[in-house]
Amino acid sequence: MKTMRIGKRKQIGLGVGVALLAGLYSMGAAAADQHEHEHEHESVKHVLLISFDGLHEQDVARCIGSNACPNLALLAKSGTTYTNAHTPGLSDSFPGLAALVTGGSPKSAGLFYDVSYDRTLFAPSDSNCTGKQGWNVVFDETTGIDGENGGALTHLDGGGAFNPQAIPHTLVNGVCAPVYPHNYVKTNTIFELVKRNVKGARTAWADKHAWGYDWLNGPSGTGVDDLSRTEINSIDPATNTNYTDVYTHTEQFDNLHVQSLINEIDGKDSTGQSSADVPTLFGTNFQTLSVAQKATVAHGGGYLDASFTPGPQVSNAIAYLDNALGRIVTELKQRNLYSSTAIIVTAKHGQSPTDHSKLIKNGDTLSKLLETSNYLDPNGNFGQNATKSGNLNDGTGLVGTGFVQTDDVGLIWLRDQSQLSAVVKTLKGNLGCNAPGICADGPQAYILYGPQLTGRFGDPAGGRTPDIVVQPNPGVIYTSSTAKDEEHGGNAPDDSHLGLVIYVPHAQRTGQMNGEHVLTTQVAPTILRLLDLKPELLHSVAFEGTRALPEFDREHF
Repeated sequence: MKTMRIGKRKQIGLGVGVALLAGLYSMGAAAADQHEHEHEHESVKHVLLISFDGLHEQDVARCIGSNACPNLALLAKSGTTYTNAHTPGLSDSFPGLAALVTGGSPKSAGLFYDVSYDRTLFAPSDSNCTGKQGWNVVFDETTGIDGENGGALTHLDGGGAFNPQAIPHTLVNGVCAPVYPHNYVKTNTIFELVKRNVKGARTAWADKHAWGYDWLNGPSGTGVDDLSRTEINSIDPATNTNYTDVYTHTEQFDNLHVQSLINEIDGKDSTGQSSADVPTLFGTNFQTLSVAQKATVAHGGGYLDASFTPGPQVSNAIAYLDNALGRIVTELKQRNLYSSTAIIVTAKHGQSPTDHSKLIKNGDTLSKLLETSNYLDPNGNFGQNATKSGNLNDGTGLVGTGFVQTDDVGLIWLRDQSQLSAVVKTLKGNLGCNAPGICADGPQAYILYGPQLTGRFGDPAGGRTPDIVVQPNPGVIYTSSTAKDEEHGGNAPDDSHLGLVIYVPHAQRTGQMNGEHVLTTQVAPTILRLLDLKPELLHSVAFEGTRALPEFDREHF
């Protein structure tokens, strides 16, 4: 397939990171203008990216070794399995997926969590950008208009539009403009590049939130031709619950995405209602395994031991995912597309702790310590909990409060950044697991701040990066909830060590096991290599120096 650069160079998108975009885009555009690509990969005309959220490398090894996932095993036998793949420092869904589709860590992509904070933004209600700055950005199930005024999430498509109360504002060249999710991501995506540089290309994706994942479109706002609008937190009228209550219900939601892929393979759009070219780049996300992993061990969720022996729910979830993969591959073969489609199976994130004996749930001691020490409002009036109406993400929140995001990690945006040294001193003085300690006193725990944090995640002075990242002991979840025994978001070993299997048709070497330490950011430039595009066209790749995965890190592979 010959790839072409089409159209004139143009400015990309209305974004928060304008300066970064401008500099990186000029580099990427210059690379695009150098020359047409010198070779063709006739075997790869389509790339299918699949994220089985929660899929650890150990899950892959165990299920292939025990013949529990025959379809994944066939892909591995015909492809390459990377046994030492990791997320780039944070393992929530947003930074996890951003790694796969931008080639960048939060440092360049600017996505730290689906619920985060930005000091430069104005409230959704501040359409003139004249008030205080500093907004708790929440791009999740409430980003759809069903969430307006705290409304019930009654529609699978999130209501069919953005919730205006969830969209903050920013000043761009003196003009107050809304910041949709695609404006919020700071760098371009593989979807934009494929559309721009492959003649006649079509792109598609399906994920768990109908409107929060608009950022996949990239700063142009148009990267994904067919972005399936499906909301996992919508109410299923058959059960009057959302699709995350039990993993078997999540399977029904994930089946919608399987059908979307099958429709696209069959030459239709994701709904199956209109004819469309088979996408050049397409894919989806699965949530079934993640829900089964989070379920309590007492009810058959999670793992049985430190060796990743799956409990009943996880075992059944992996079997479901493998069957779904088999259905997709079968359809590719029936449509004579298997020999021209590269398939990448990985995950946005893992889940922690898989060893249930390490689980510690002492409540959100981190937020409590910050509140009682007066570094944040002592009554918890910050972030999305500070809405005047009591409805989350309805645009009535307080501005300039700072914010803390906790799961099995703590991301801290201080109300007063001049208090950094005092806050760090307080945290270090309370590292133990007994109240009011934050349970970060083990050898794998750390508090990241100052130059070390800036080097890894960017300068907090820019507004987007947290002031402090707290990685507690592996197994700690900052909650007292009895509904789940695992979580994700941080850099614990079980969060970050993921499965990664790549099948490339007609590859010279098959059945390879690669043990080099790689990052999931390397998937994006690999996809571009497969489609005969320059990886450095991705702004994050150019900025962070991200290489394609071993075996694909040169122009002629």
